[in-house]
Amino acid sequence: MPTVNMLEAKSNLSRLVEAVESGAEAEIVIARNGRPAAKLVAIGAKVAGKRLGVAKGKFILPDDIDRDNAAIAGIFTGKS
Repeated sequence: MPTVNMLEAKSNLSRLVEAVESGAEAEIVIARNGRPAAKLVAIGAKVAGKRLGVAKGKFILPDDIDRDNAAIAGIFTGKS
């Protein structure tokens, strides 16, 4: 876990980000006046799961699902 001062971090930010991104460094501490102030770490990749169609075949949609649309619209518009 290397520590770099603020000026060095500002001058070499791209190199430091590349180091944590590639895994060459797990984290880099950025110090201000010799005191640790921040930590630069890589963000773990989020695995996006399959979302669309996940409930396909799990339930049956009734034929009259839109039966109450006019009544619901009336409730929202004040014309019930």
